[in-house]
Amino acid sequence: MNEIKVLDREFSEYITEDEIQSRITALAEKLNEDLKGHDVLFFGILNGAFLFAADLFRQITFNAQISFIKLASYEGTGSSGKIRELIGWNEDMTGKTVVVIEDIIDTGNTMERIIGELTLRKARDVKICTLLFKPEAYTRDIPIDYIGFEIPNNFVVGYGLDYDGY
Repeated sequence: MNEIKVLDREFSEYITEDEIQSRITALAEKLNEDLKGHDVLFFGILNGAFLFAADLFRQITFNAQISFIKLASYEGTGSSGKIRELIGWNEDMTGKTVVVIEDIIDTGNTMERIIGELTLRKARDVKICTLLFKPEAYTRDIPIDYIGFEIPNNFVVGYGLDYDGY
């Protein structure tokens, strides 16, 4: 099993690159099937989702747009409970189907904030696509439409997910 040290913590490989790429292909196929013919705007949540968003978007076969926002809620290995907007909303999403691309959903606090923003901006429909989901930590009632992997409530890094920026 592959091991990596990031700052003062050691991590073991949990999901292989092949498993990740295979699951992304399956998610893209489902999105292509479900959203063909819709006016779609993908929103990647930086920094963590940038690799996932790129790999997913390359496999989208219908005309769509992609943009990014940057929100921060983590300090070290835990959620701070506060969500800071670092790069804002610059796209007109009125009447569009918006697909939020997230690296990981744990408590759902950030997703709740995002859904509120998209509602204010008059998105026609909102779909959520996450690479990783921690059902044990999830405290919201927001449905998650596309899930790559359900994982235990452990801190994970890699494939864009960081530890204190590393």
